[in-house]
Amino acid sequence: MRNLDRITQQPEVMGGKACIRGLRVTVGMLVGQIGAGHSVEEVLADYPYLEREDILQALRYAAWRAEEREVMLPAA
Repeated sequence: MRNLDRITQQPEVMGGKACIRGLRVTVGMLVGQIGAGHSVEEVLADYPYLEREDILQALRYAAWRAEEREVMLPAA
């Protein structure tokens, strides 16, 4: 997906999970915080080294990954 320049994946950082700008902050952690009811402002206050666009891109990335389709093959 294009326009996700803040999402990085490196084997040596958090085991290759999708992270924000090479930091040890995973997309899953950010999406989990929002899903738990925390506002973007609260997350930014808790992680002052993050920027609003980091969180928005994490949400876009998660939505994109959730749209992947699994094709079930008939049993042999």
